[in-house]
Amino acid sequence: MYDDMMKLKSEKSFTYVPDGSTLTEALKRTTHLAIGAHPDDIEIMAFHGIQQGLDHNSFTAVIAADGAGSPRAGKYQNITDDQMIATRQIEQKKAAALGKYNLLLMLAHTSKEIKNPKNSIIIEELAQIFMATNPDVVYLHNIADKHHTHVALALKCLVALRTLPKNKKPKKVLGCEVWRSLDWLSDKQKVVLPTSANEDLALQLCQAHDSQIAGGKKYDLGTLGRRHANATFFESTKTDKESSLCFAMDLTTLIHEKTLNPKKLIKKHLAILQKEVFENLVVPSMPKKKK
Repeated sequence: MYDDMMKLKSEKSFTYVPDGSTLTEALKRTTHLAIGAHPDDIEIMAFHGIQQGLDHNSFTAVIAADGAGSPRAGKYQNITDDQMIATRQIEQKKAAALGKYNLLLMLAHTSKEIKNPKNSIIIEELAQIFMATNPDVVYLHNIADKHHTHVALALKCLVALRTLPKNKKPKKVLGCEVWRSLDWLSDKQKVVLPTSANEDLALQLCQAHDSQIAGGKKYDLGTLGRRHANATFFESTKTDKESSLCFAMDLTTLIHEKTLNPKKLIKKHLAILQKEVFENLVVPSMPKKKK
């Protein structure tokens, strides 16, 4: 039944079950599902989910793009797109093994295909994945991310989730940080995800993607640094309860409303931010001039 529902579209796609179980078993075990655009996005945005799956073998990762367009430097400067795709697949499988992922699905689409709003094939594929895994929690890119492919993929995921029967929709859909931090959200609107535990693993997962780090982007330092900054600067009048935090945007309402209106949700968050900022801007009175 489950295998019949998993007809991935690209000839370059593949599945990997680190513990050697069948695909059917891995799909059924899924409780936390993360869908990232590129190899290494999952390790940056969904470490909370990875942690949740460590003891239960229940975290499934989906990578939508093939990673061919990665910037290149150093020892990776002269490799071809096909070589980069192969390299990033190896790195992503290494991360999945290190993080004891339940299942890894690499869909191997191009960024152009993902960004095409008329491409419904990817939406159909994502809907099949959601149906087959039936997760409780879904981690997506946040819809205020500044990377166009990330936002396009998140929107395709939301459309796919809206097609599911009510009893198959996840309990929570979270938009996570990668190319735009979410510290600007009001504290009441933030979904706060503790990531203090297993920090050695968090670093190893980022460093598994050597083609990106050695290729000129210090994602390992940037990712853990942001999590520490989130924890340190979260509450100004209290001592820290966590040393590492990820923030997320709650996108759950978008899979239930009659029409998909992500702009309305973002406008709501921006209005709350504006209100909080303006309330603090009480200009003091000028001192009276002495006669």
